[in-house]
Amino acid sequence: MTIGSSYNYPAHRASQLAAQKKLHKSGPWGGRYPNPPDLSFDYRQLVEQTGGIAQATAPEHKICIIGAGITGLTTARELYRCGFNNVTVMEAGKRIAGRHYTITDVAQQGLATQYAPFEMAAMRMPYFNLVGESPNDGRSLLAYYAKEFGLSIQDFPNPGTRWVSSTGIYLQEGLVHGGSEPTMQIWVNADGNTPPPTAQLQAVFAKWKKFEKLMVDKVSEVYGTDDWEAMWQAIVDTYSHTAFRDFVKAAAIDDWDPSDPGNFGGLAMDNEESNIFYSIGFGDGSWGAFYDVCTLYPLRTAIFGFGSQLQLIHGRYDPDGTFNPGPFADNLTLPDAYGRSFEGPRYRGVRTFDDCMLFLPPPDKTQSFYEHALQRQSGFGTQQRVTRIEKRQHGVRVHYTLGDSGTIQYQDFDSVIVTVPSWILEVDMELQGFTPQQLPQTITRAYKTAHWETSCKVYAPLDPSFFTQPDNKIPQILVTDTFVHDVYAYQYDIGGYETPCILLSYTWEDDATKLASFSDADLVEKCVTELDRILLRSQNIGQRISPYIQKEHARVVRWITEPNSLGCAKLYRAGTYSDAMSLLAYNRETAAHSGLYLAGESFSVDAGWTEPSLRGAIDTIINLCNNTGANFNGNFSMADYPHYHP
Repeated sequence: MTIGSSYNYPAHRASQLAAQKKLHKSGPWGGRYPNPPDLSFDYRQLVEQTGGIAQATAPEHKICIIGAGITGLTTARELYRCGFNNVTVMEAGKRIAGRHYTITDVAQQGLATQYAPFEMAAMRMPYFNLVGESPNDGRSLLAYYAKEFGLSIQDFPNPGTRWVSSTGIYLQEGLVHGGSEPTMQIWVNADGNTPPPTAQLQAVFAKWKKFEKLMVDKVSEVYGTDDWEAMWQAIVDTYSHTAFRDFVKAAAIDDWDPSDPGNFGGLAMDNEESNIFYSIGFGDGSWGAFYDVCTLYPLRTAIFGFGSQLQLIHGRYDPDGTFNPGPFADNLTLPDAYGRSFEGPRYRGVRTFDDCMLFLPPPDKTQSFYEHALQRQSGFGTQQRVTRIEKRQHGVRVHYTLGDSGTIQYQDFDSVIVTVPSWILEVDMELQGFTPQQLPQTITRAYKTAHWETSCKVYAPLDPSFFTQPDNKIPQILVTDTFVHDVYAYQYDIGGYETPCILLSYTWEDDATKLASFSDADLVEKCVTELDRILLRSQNIGQRISPYIQKEHARVVRWITEPNSLGCAKLYRAGTYSDAMSLLAYNRETAAHSGLYLAGESFSVDAGWTEPSLRGAIDTIINLCNNTGANFNGNFSMADYPHYHP
């Protein structure tokens, strides 16, 4: 998502506090700012220690993981690392990784690298590192696994940042500047401190910067202290019933009042400023997808590190740029544990995280989880769609179909971990036999009424001359209030790709829904035609982008219609924050009695990001280990693990 994409002040502020030795950490397992606000806990510290999280005392406890996205694969890898030897992953599709959807065979070129990858879902990663600190040293699970897997990265070319040559801003048919000639506003920010052009954009920019400084300065000082939970609860009480649209127009305050600790005011924008903010934030891309969600969601994203120092993932490359793939990299397809064929690993792009989870051995193991499953001749299955989860007197029964046969089969397990999007849990799976105590109505209501937003991405190969022709006036990045919205042209620093790529249109919510009725080919043509129109209309550009675009190899993904996703990211509306938090508390409070665990983005309040998926996986393992009497490593105990508070 683009919210806060050029917003590094949390990392700057934390770096300042660290230099002053004022960056707090609550106890030996506590987290440090910037990090998610609801649970100040250092998951990385637990996972990176020798032996991992725990040592199983019930190694044959039979566990089913539904879904082979990043949550399911992380859960499988770390349970296997703990010594659980009877873990089964069921994946409905023919590929792993879910919404880590990196297309590497853009033109069906197989393993060749002529075309740069298309990141059709997650594409820029926050490592939660301080300014001046290596991303791999960030206190996050994302940083830990990136370092563990040897991933190469570069700063993501976000709008308005110094990582792009220029950002073009096109609003109100090019007349936002108040003149009579349609003009594309060009934002060059080589030093990282240059505000956007025009008085209107700078006014919006200034109002956000005033708010961010006020809130970041205060929460960064309190995070990790004994006062943090009370302060966060006060923030929740202030903002959880307010839609972001209303927050944008709410009155600003100049100073924080200790007697009203959760109140940092609003942005005090008028209607015109709000319209600009909807379309392009303060130059960094549309914030409109968040206008009708709970104010807490964008505040969490922007204030607590999710938008800072975002990274583009190259994949497994050595420091000198040499490709260093893992096992099975030469296989276009591989057999699962039952002989069914699925897409092999590529070790390029965001999907590299998933490839490594499945195919690289965990520390102190000689086999990967995939090799372990092949040896068992069970434990990892694709094209295996779960249709029903049934609570029985002893354990949980999982019903599923294989491939297109429609034949229903089942297996019995001691514990079942659900990682799929919650809408699938409601419309494509039946939960049966659970008592109201094992599956409370508050839980079922929370996942049934969750809001999954739509998103659409249109990618195409881009002729490399786009970056080299001296007479090319087209900005590298475009943000507009037209239906294409955000456009990203970028190259990979390494990888040997002959042809870079362009994200022709990146849209969310209503802006994505309005594109749903067009065929892929028609949508590609429509986007290119619209970009040509904008650029020709802008008197300071006056050239087409279409000659640079290879439309024949364009690819489109609409996440709301992907059958194994039914949405791109889970958000929550104003007034529903408590419901979202109840899903986080379920594993600790109820899973021991139900045998059912809820993991991943569906059951997080930090939706749309990889870090919450990883934390959801580790949270599940912590609770499952506790419920099966495993021995935690590093003198960790459940007394060290904070509670979620619905």
